[in-house]
Amino acid sequence: MSAKTVAKTTPLEFIRQVQAETKKVVWPTRRETIMTGVMVVIMTTLLGLFFFIVDTGFEAIVHLLLSLAK
Repeated sequence: MSAKTVAKTTPLEFIRQVQAETKKVVWPTRRETIMTGVMVVIMTTLLGLFFFIVDTGFEAIVHLLLSLAK
């Protein structure tokens, strides 16, 4: 059996690596963040309306079927 060797990283080296990776991140602009937020609100509203309509339709069907069972 062969044991795998794992490279040991010191805490200081880990922090340096994290800082180096953080510098590579492309952060969104304020405008991009606002536009994304607006799109989330719009899509959430549209999905809410869609599910409300579907639920109302199913409710009407269930009430119709229950009234036929009387």
